[in-house]
Amino acid sequence: MALDHLALLIRLQDEFLAAVHDADPDAPVPACGAWTVRDLVEHLAGIHHWAAGNAYRVEPEPLGEGPYDLAAHFAAQASTLRRALSELDPDATAHVLSHPELLGPGPVRFWHRRQLHETLVHLHDLRAAAAGAGTPGLVDVGPEVWADSVDEVVTVFQPRQVGLGRMEPLRHPVALTATDAPGTPLWVLGAGGQRTHEVAPDVVVSGSAEGLALALWGRLTPEEAGLTVEGDRADLDAALAEPIVP
Repeated sequence: MALDHLALLIRLQDEFLAAVHDADPDAPVPACGAWTVRDLVEHLAGIHHWAAGNAYRVEPEPLGEGPYDLAAHFAAQASTLRRALSELDPDATAHVLSHPELLGPGPVRFWHRRQLHETLVHLHDLRAAAAGAGTPGLVDVGPEVWADSVDEVVTVFQPRQVGLGRMEPLRHPVALTATDAPGTPLWVLGAGGQRTHEVAPDVVVSGSAEGLALALWGRLTPEEAGLTVEGDRADLDAALAEPIVP
């Protein structure tokens, strides 16, 4: 059954907002450089605002410099996004992420999926600020949701990073398999946006869909994610060292 990306997005926005109320704004966020919780919340609020503008195909109004009341600021921008995505026809034309141009025409439903996974990863980040680095299992969604996040990296983000000149094509593609998500493909990272590759990769990485997604997003190491690596581990390390996501 297809995921209801918009319903999942709204649910995770609500969970993110609840977590903001309990978070220390000055706490560092693991795996996010020098970011604090304040930086993280302002980032996701800004991304929601920007995505709503792209869904409407308009230039978003500047949000200003802050400082913001974090909970109120996030709630306002989350509401703006969900209103846009709820009232627009999912098949209507929006501005979506593209390459070699940054943005191009595509369906509004692109933003249902993109903002779901943006919120999913950043909800993990927000909870990791309290739980500590290297902690899996911080967001209670099914493996099919995490598998969809893996699919987005493989088919959208990594090829887009190549198309925008932010990285070179991977010299050694990496096969990925989610052991807890039956029916998902054997993805091949570095297959040019295709899910498979005509030449079998020299390394196959298996584990939970969550572990795969958070490793691809640089939130967990393969060990923290509980991944099993068969073949040349150096190929996996080389891929993860590249900017495969923005």
